[in-house]
Amino acid sequence: MITEQSAQYYAKSAIHHDRVYDKPERQHDLADMRRHVAEALHGHVVLELACGTGYWTEVIAASADSVVATDINAEMIALAERRALPREKVQLRVADAYDLPADIGSYTAIFIGFWWSHVKREQQEKFLAHLRARAGDVVLVLLDDAYVEGSSDTVARTDLEGNTYQISVTAAGERYEIPKTYPSDSALRKKMASMVREIKIVRRDYYWMLTCRLK
Repeated sequence: MITEQSAQYYAKSAIHHDRVYDKPERQHDLADMRRHVAEALHGHVVLELACGTGYWTEVIAASADSVVATDINAEMIALAERRALPREKVQLRVADAYDLPADIGSYTAIFIGFWWSHVKREQQEKFLAHLRARAGDVVLVLLDDAYVEGSSDTVARTDLEGNTYQISVTAAGERYEIPKTYPSDSALRKKMASMVREIKIVRRDYYWMLTCRLK
């Protein structure tokens, strides 16, 4: 269910992926969200989906009991392996979040950083149902971008389902159309209400974080 365009783009741009965290105007909010993530996952056994280069894996590992960090792209996992992650607490694994393997293990929490916005609206309930079937009644933490004019990439188009798309360009100049949505708090609550409970949302200028339990 992940678009081929998205998978190809992130595989080819993996080495430059973390530049998004270097923007000066985002540093205060970024530090705040690192604290919120660490607090939300303190003491948990965490499954991280779409871990990318392991930026948030490192944050989670500082307070969680353990982390299995997964990504569909081997290129991202290879970069995550270069980080000084505590090997006694962190396992890295190539896996598709839309098709988690039967042996993925048991967890008390799932973390998804900056990837929920790539899940198309019409696929979100099915995706949450898949997580519930694989993981059971666990804590779910979503962290993602808020749209800020002049800092966020420009929205290129909107489809009939209300999904918005951006044009992302690799270092080699290849252009990819990537689904990227920016839901409001009310839209998040409405979409997720039938699948989760105990929703709490923290929103800052550049980021938002939602915690809940799958039901």
